[in-house]
Amino acid sequence: MKNDIHDLGLVLDSRVRLVVIQSWEELRVLEAIGTLAVKRGLTWYTWNQVEGLRRLGFGSALEEADDLTDPEVALEHIRQQREPALYVFCDLHPFLQSSRLIRLLKMIAMDPADAAPTLLLVSHELTLAPELRRLAAHISLSMPSDEQLASIIRDEAARWTERNQGRRVRTDNRTLQQVVRNLRGVTLGEARLLARKLIVDDGAITQEDLPVLNRAKFSLLDMQGVLSFEQDAARFADVGGLAQFKRWLGDRQAAFQQPQANGDSPKGVLLAGVQGSGKSLAARAVAGLWGLPLLRLDFGALYNKYIGETEKNLRDALAMADAMEPCVLWIDEIEKGLGEDSADQGVSRRILGTLLTWMAERRSRVFLVATANNVMQLPPELIRKGRLDELFFVDLPDARVREDIFRIHLGSRELVVERFDLPLLAEASAGFAGAEIEQAVVSAVYCAAARQEEVENAHLLDALNETSPLSVVMAERIQALRDWARDRAVMAD
Repeated sequence: MKNDIHDLGLVLDSRVRLVVIQSWEELRVLEAIGTLAVKRGLTWYTWNQVEGLRRLGFGSALEEADDLTDPEVALEHIRQQREPALYVFCDLHPFLQSSRLIRLLKMIAMDPADAAPTLLLVSHELTLAPELRRLAAHISLSMPSDEQLASIIRDEAARWTERNQGRRVRTDNRTLQQVVRNLRGVTLGEARLLARKLIVDDGAITQEDLPVLNRAKFSLLDMQGVLSFEQDAARFADVGGLAQFKRWLGDRQAAFQQPQANGDSPKGVLLAGVQGSGKSLAARAVAGLWGLPLLRLDFGALYNKYIGETEKNLRDALAMADAMEPCVLWIDEIEKGLGEDSADQGVSRRILGTLLTWMAERRSRVFLVATANNVMQLPPELIRKGRLDELFFVDLPDARVREDIFRIHLGSRELVVERFDLPLLAEASAGFAGAEIEQAVVSAVYCAAARQEEVENAHLLDALNETSPLSVVMAERIQALRDWARDRAVMAD
């Protein structure tokens, strides 16, 4: 609150007559303005379409004859005043298409008199006409600090204790710190609502509550569209191989989740490789390993037929990801969204420019995981060091990793892994990608069920023999990709 009052005071001292405050917390804005008005001995008024213009505190009384619920009448009344009062208009945005209203705002904003009134426009979203933009100052409320968020959680826990015969809310320090981190980017009121929802059902804040919190935060920030919240982040135990990638992530987990004041924070990685080799599953597993929400950016949903809307969609999506920090942002098959197309009138290049600027300048803790099947289609400026930390290549799994993949998929289908000859299956599946091995297991389960038999090695071997892996069907293209990556990327396994 002190910072908000200080920032508002600086704007008033600069004698800007038109101030825009975009916020969902109208009551908090009014409280800050009222506190400043009292400190400076200023008269202040509020306007909304229901109650019209009302005086708050001391100051000149309003003439009751005027219909001050009409915004144009209210603004005309303000324009004629000769006192340095504050006029706060709440939710004026539906009326900003009126040319007369725009002119009234412009006249108030350009008033050079020392005793001219100051107009503050408060709304959750407000776009000024072009002729007003350079005349207005914009203020954003400060986001709650970690200390404030922790205090809100303690307050809600104390309230729950009072209502439940002194029972204490159960939690632990690690979970509490994660909750505080995941509450960043929401308002004070939203943080209180989310904390209350975590506690109210069972009087506990546990690790199981974190996905619920992330989904609720995503809904509050209204991110549906090109950005989606992935409900189920995989565990790295469900990802076969990728040992070097797993070590790399483990070494950087603390630096990302608890960055030092002047330290570097990991930015992201590109996972390139053969189709079906587990890149998308690995991207999901990063969020699962670090206990962070996973957001997926759909490049296909970005595109809009109107000029400029596609780039705006991307900027909005990236801003939303920033608001969800700390989080993992996953862009799947990124080369399909950034590939050159002579028919797109330069949209792909402008999208690339927007993305590169965000990658280079962002200060939020958003870890980017991009996956690509054909890395050779990507522009070189995207994958240079500094924008991404590392380029990993996910190759076809070797025999050891194929055994792990069989173990994972057999176990996930509640089959007794010890009954199967994993070395034999690994040898028979040479050249298979992880996704192809999974489908062979699925096929074997279907076949055994149809014959009313238990799944055996023979079912799996038959399914493998009936499958032509991509490494055979697209042998030349796959080999070219592997040759390209040999000296250019870090092997993920």
